[in-house]
Amino acid sequence: MTTHGYHPQRGRLAGRRIGILLESDYVEPEISYYRLRFAEEGAEVVLLTRLWGNDSLTFTGHEYRAPLTVDGDLERLDFAEIARLSALIVPAGMVADRLRYTEDVDRPAPAVQLLRRAFRLPHLVKGFICHGLWLMSTAPELIEDRSVTCHNNLVGDVRNMGANYVGSDVVVDGDLVTGRTVEQAHVFARTVIERILATEEILP
Repeated sequence: MTTHGYHPQRGRLAGRRIGILLESDYVEPEISYYRLRFAEEGAEVVLLTRLWGNDSLTFTGHEYRAPLTVDGDLERLDFAEIARLSALIVPAGMVADRLRYTEDVDRPAPAVQLLRRAFRLPHLVKGFICHGLWLMSTAPELIEDRSVTCHNNLVGDVRNMGANYVGSDVVVDGDLVTGRTVEQAHVFARTVIERILATEEILP
């Protein structure tokens, strides 16, 4: 699994791995910012998607149609590999909507199954921004009674999932970090970094 060279060895997050889910219609400036910002702190950034049996897939961005090739297969991550992550981020754009597709409507999409495993790990920071919480629509129990923010278009959805909507740019609820829109991506990323450091400080 490549990380496109973004894994410096120095910084507060040296030795940590941050996974970012990806699909077509991602927001190019947002993903570029995360990759640079987390790498600046020394983290290894891993892009993950459903590869459908391919070695890699190339996705296009929402605004500029910029191509981005991903070879990290979220379906191949076992529990030990997920546990190696310090954070898992579901970004803006149509990423969450595309990844929640499932051929069998009675079975959750692989990305949802990944998140169910991730939510079992309190040390792993779960980050959702803008429309990212769409991915939780078939696993509402994971955010039920938890405080979140999201794009205004999703407020009704997250309330129907049982979450507590908070009208703030970024909301932290333990290991769950949510951001309102891509306009707050810089604050969201900084908060994810802070939560990773804070979570690891209190772990035994």
